Amino acid sequence: MKAVGFYKYLPISDVNSLIDLEVSIPKLESNQVLIEVKAISVNPIDTKIRASKLQIKSFPRILGWDGAGTIVARGVKTNVFNTGDDVIFTGDISKNGSNCQYVALEELFVAPKPKNLTFEQAAAMPLTTVTAYEAIYDRLLLSAKDKGKSLLIINSGGGVGSVATQLAANLNLRVIGTVSRIETEEFSKKNGADVVIKHTHDLIPQLEVHGFSNGVDYILANYDPYPYWDVMMKAIKPQGKICLIVDSSGLVDIRPLKDKSITLVSEMMATRIKYDTEDKGRHHEILKIASKMFDDGILKSTLTKTLSPINAATLREAHKIIEEKRMVGKLVLSG
Repeated sequence: MKAVGFYKYLPISDVNSLIDLEVSIPKLESNQVLIEVKAISVNPIDTKIRASKLQIKSFPRILGWDGAGTIVARGVKTNVFNTGDDVIFTGDISKNGSNCQYVALEELFVAPKPKNLTFEQAAAMPLTTVTAYEAIYDRLLLSAKDKGKSLLIINSGGGVGSVATQLAANLNLRVIGTVSRIETEEFSKKNGADVVIKHTHDLIPQLEVHGFSNGVDYILANYDPYPYWDVMMKAIKPQGKICLIVDSSGLVDIRPLKDKSITLVSEMMATRIKYDTEDKGRHHEILKIASKMFDDGILKSTLTKTLSPINAATLREAHKIIEEKRMVGKLVLSG
């Protein structure tokens, strides 16, 4: 089958950073389904894994951990899906991904494709939606009882931030998004942000202008927290909660957390899978919930750009766009 991958970790400007490959169709294990890939999403995690490092692989590394397609074969121990089912999927980041014609996955990583979305619209959503859902519901523990409370979403125009904005708005929280461009400001408002401020300027005066002089109840940081750490310590209310989904680029002073009794949590979509936790089935549950939320119109796809076909040249273009931080919403490849 055709695939796109690499042997050497190279800058995206190098034509060998992602190359066209011919590889074997994955051998189907008894608990897996084989999916013919129709569309794939490109995420920052792809570019981070591919980034330059002094390693050479004996076997090609294939990236891509969310997309949409059709099941063409089933293992004998599968019992959720049938051949011919259209599905969305994530994947195990420790293994090769879906930048290829076919991918074999446990049913844990798969859910029905929302019927009202195209393959491209659906492919944009699995990874960011699971991450946002876990951040909102499982880490910050938000629910309908938190109606009217305030949530500051740093980088609300990105893939995770735009879904988190929709989820929080659905819970009737007061959502404050942060952006750096006019396009992302409009996108954040479209997804349900009540207030949008610029994270290229001091956030505190902007929060005060919009009526949050006493701070916010919750913060979801979808960006390197290091440059925003001191601001977050000032902006969060006593006994508030902060969720981080990106590693800090530097050391931070955690002492202010104790003074305000702040809860600091982290979110990583792969945690339950990587550590084989007792509740890893929650991953599949969230995918199913999300699929229904799309069908019910509670959530909408954040796809804003589609490239084709799925080959090395197009994927290099997609990685370049992601690395240059030019995206609003999500980028998908199809064809």
